Amino acid sequence: MEFETPKKVIEIANLLGGKVIGNPDDLILRLNRIEYASAGDLTFFSDKKYLNYLLNSDATAILVPKNFELATPKQNQTFIEVDNPYNSFFKLLLIFDTYYKQFTSFIHPNAVIGDNSQIDPTAYIGANVVIGKNCKIGKNSILMPNVTLYDNVQIGDNCLIHANVVCYYNTRIGNNCIIHSGAVIGSDGFGFIENKDGSFTKIPQLGNVVIGNNVEIGANTTIDRAIVGSTIIEDGVKIDNLVQIAHNVHIGEHTAMAAQVGISGSTKIGKRNRFAGQVGIAGHIKIADDVVLEAKSGVAKSIEESGVYFGAPPKKKTEAFRILMSTNELPQLLKEFTRLKKILKDKFDIDL
Repeated sequence: MEFETPKKVIEIANLLGGKVIGNPDDLILRLNRIEYASAGDLTFFSDKKYLNYLLNSDATAILVPKNFELATPKQNQTFIEVDNPYNSFFKLLLIFDTYYKQFTSFIHPNAVIGDNSQIDPTAYIGANVVIGKNCKIGKNSILMPNVTLYDNVQIGDNCLIHANVVCYYNTRIGNNCIIHSGAVIGSDGFGFIENKDGSFTKIPQLGNVVIGNNVEIGANTTIDRAIVGSTIIEDGVKIDNLVQIAHNVHIGEHTAMAAQVGISGSTKIGKRNRFAGQVGIAGHIKIADDVVLEAKSGVAKSIEESGVYFGAPPKKKTEAFRILMSTNELPQLLKEFTRLKKILKDKFDIDL
């Protein structure tokens, strides 16, 4: 990330409430990771496993923890002492992120806008956006090129909808939401009746999707609308790329899930859950508040107690890991069993 104009080290230190050790007038041109930082860069050091990178870094300035001491600092290198270098670095990313600030009030002439739709004068509507009838777009919201909104979609204030997102009929999106490219919100749930001859009859999906405030949805994620009622994503939920959320699912506030999570229909997820990659959850069950599911866990029954779980079926993490460790001993145990079996047969004529 490169600044529009160079920043003095002291300017950055003042923004962070940090203390400069070195030259406060050094100029910073970019923010960069410590592995790749060079002259003109500001980076950060917060983990001892990156000590070798720190010792060899050509960065002009480095954010370090308070009371930081380096036995042999490189000549002319400047440090900024802060409480938490990691958090301070990402605070700078927020301060200097200007990309989306360039999108001021605008409606592209190629945009198609249906009857009775209301677009706030401060919104940005990109090229080839299609907005159906009776839609509503809030203040300062941005619709990037090729976004498609079916009829009766509502988007709140300060939302960013990236290119090629599709929102089906009656979708409701709150304020301060981000939806990344290729996401499909409100597609048909996987609902069919199996007939006696093995064929299927489609069940109409007449509900919608309701998304709260401060929600982020990753690229190519799909959230199905309800059969009736709503599929609900509460405030503060963070969803990674390539996640599938089925019809009538309810996800509690401030839950986060990593890529390739799949949640089957009519499941209720509690608040502040954390799901690692490729977690699979069966339908019509409940997950309690404050549950962590480690990667590739498969959940077929409700989890009624908060905690960290792993496996398929999931067990408390400590128990699950003890079971996994014990499997490493199976080859030796099998040898011992075979040896004892032979002794019993030879000496006592006992055949197991």
